[in-house]
Amino acid sequence: MRGIVFIGGLGPGTGQCRALIRGVDLMVAADSGLIAAEAAGICPDWIVGDMDSLGDPGRLKKYPVERVLRYPEDKDYTDTELALRLLWDKGCDETWLLGGGGGRLDHLFALRSLFERDPSPIRWITDEADIHAVTGTLALEVPRGSLVSVFPLGAGPWKAESRGLRWPLDDLSWNPGFFGISNLAEEGPFSIKASAGRFLVILPQNKSL
Repeated sequence: MRGIVFIGGLGPGTGQCRALIRGVDLMVAADSGLIAAEAAGICPDWIVGDMDSLGDPGRLKKYPVERVLRYPEDKDYTDTELALRLLWDKGCDETWLLGGGGGRLDHLFALRSLFERDPSPIRWITDEADIHAVTGTLALEVPRGSLVSVFPLGAGPWKAESRGLRWPLDDLSWNPGFFGISNLAEEGPFSIKASAGRFLVILPQNKSL
């Protein structure tokens, strides 16, 4: 099952959101992520969070009360963590984040840290970036010459193989803190295989969706 979390911050536009939710089983809005979902004409299945960033709380009245999970502001988990946990509890084994661009740097680091965990989201789409967690093989077709940046995740060890990139990943020695930034998908189609460990792959967001 695939689940999507709408989060606060800058995310894909209306048309892109509508394209991205095709085939999705469950959608959760984390606090102000509800504003982004509603702006795209999307009605999430659940709304989760302390609602401190929602603006007008009256917008919650049109949702069934049992689908609005309100938490205190002083809590141990972020709204995004709570939304992800709900999706996993509901049986979603593939989770995406939509939003989170711009804003505070600590929030950005916190979202990136979610990918170090097990379980973790497998995709995160902001207004500018399309980010994938790779445990097997990622094969995509992107515009020719697109930037592709790769970071190791978790404790390692790491080994990667690639096809279609200007600078192959096959012979790189991955260590903590090492990364491959600003590689290029020269012809468009490319693939990255995580032979060992996990990787985070960052691409420009495809706004033609």
